[in-house]
Amino acid sequence: MKPQIYENVFRTTIVCIDDYDNKIPQGKIYNAYYEGGVSFCGVIDFLSNMEAMLEEMNYPQSFSSRRSFGSSAVKKTPDLSPDAVQEGEYATFSLRILFRQNASWQGSLYWHEGKEEESFRSVLELLLLIDSALRTKE
Repeated sequence: MKPQIYENVFRTTIVCIDDYDNKIPQGKIYNAYYEGGVSFCGVIDFLSNMEAMLEEMNYPQSFSSRRSFGSSAVKKTPDLSPDAVQEGEYATFSLRILFRQNASWQGSLYWHEGKEEESFRSVLELLLLIDSALRTKE
């Protein structure tokens, strides 16, 4: 399946996995909203950092959050140039979170090395897709 292209550069987050020893992912998260990458060690750290990033960007908005006109959302210009390429030593994923509904995430995950894209309906399904790709590499 060919990866989809979205018009909003903030939708795509690059997840670089540098190590997967004992099923503990370590690496960095890159998004155009941030100047540099955000390091993580372990699944909980990855999820916490991603959720914090989504909350700070206010995109996509959480289904249960209160919305109003004239919000104080900060508008930033993307920091990544089109030439900038991030790659993990172990694996690289493009993560697109399109919705945050039912206390979870929905979107798609593109695995660069395997050249495959899959949709997910929950964080658990996302983690299982990542684990599946990383186990395939072993």
